[in-house]
Order: sequence, then structure tokens, then C-alpha cells
Amino acid sequence: MTTPDRALLWRRCALLGRILLPMVDQEPWRQAHRHDNLRAWGIGVAEGERLIEVFAALAACAAAEDAALSAAELDGLSLHAVADAATGKADIELLVGLPDTFDDPRDQEAAGFFRLYSYQGGQAARHLFQLSTEVRRALLVITERSRPTSATYANFFRQAALAGVYHKP
Repeated sequence: MTTPDRALLWRRCALLGRILLPMVDQEPWRQAHRHDNLRAWGIGVAEGERLIEVFAALAACAAAEDAALSAAELDGLSLHAVADAATGKADIELLVGLPDTFDDPRDQEAAGFFRLYSYQGGQAARHLFQLSTEVRRALLVITERSRPTSATYANFFRQAALAGVYHKP
């Protein structure tokens, strides 16, 4: 995949990461439960939620690359495939999907945190595993809500628009 293609894919995947938690938090108790989990694991809430966002984006990129999808073809990507990538891929495998440069400095910073966590090992590696389960859980909540329609990338964004969480540019 060329650098411009990777950057475009990343932007589309990063958008999923940014919208995922607001979509899950339509049931307010889910946010409280996630915050309790993060605190119990010794992860700051703001840092943990930002890492969940970037984790979801990385998992989406990995799932898209596994399916040989370009950014233009991402709408058909199954959210189940993204959930599987979140828990089924090694942290290092997920890092392969990062672009060389980022349009958003927040993405650059979050990717740096993710790299740091994945290279540190020990407790940081445990935190990434715990965060991967949160990403998977969030994606599965969304897929359950989308029934009987298919849980694809495109349907997720339609649901987010209907919920007022996403406004197409």
C-alpha cells in the first residue's frame, strides 16, 4: 500500500476510533463501567480512552489490510473482523498499520503511547491486553445493536449519524 493510501486508510480508521466510545456510551452505565475498569487496572481514564480510540483504529486498519481493502472499500468491512483483530493480533502486528505521518497531532501522540506500551512489556503489555478487551467489547456492543442489519463500517457510521454522534463532512 502506498503512503497516501495508508494515510487515507488511517484517517478513515481513526474516525471509527473517535466515534466508537460515544456510540457505546449511549447507555450511560457503559461509560461508568469502563471508567471503573480503567481505574481498577491502574490506567488513567483520559489516557485509557485515548488508547482505546487508537487501538480501535489500529484494529480496523489491520482488518482492512487482512481483507485487502482500500480506504474506498472500507464501508464493507465487518465490525466483527475489527473486533477479532483487536484481540487476535499482536501489538506489534497492529503497529504495521500506522502511517508514516499523521494529519492530527492527537493521533501522533496516541500512536506514540501505543508504541511505548507495546515495547515496554510487563505491566504495560498487560494494560494493552486489557484495553484490547475493552475495544472488542465496545465493537460487539455496536454489532449487537445493529441487528438485524449487518454490522459493517458503513452501517456503523449511519447509526452514528442517526444518533447525532457523527456528522459527515
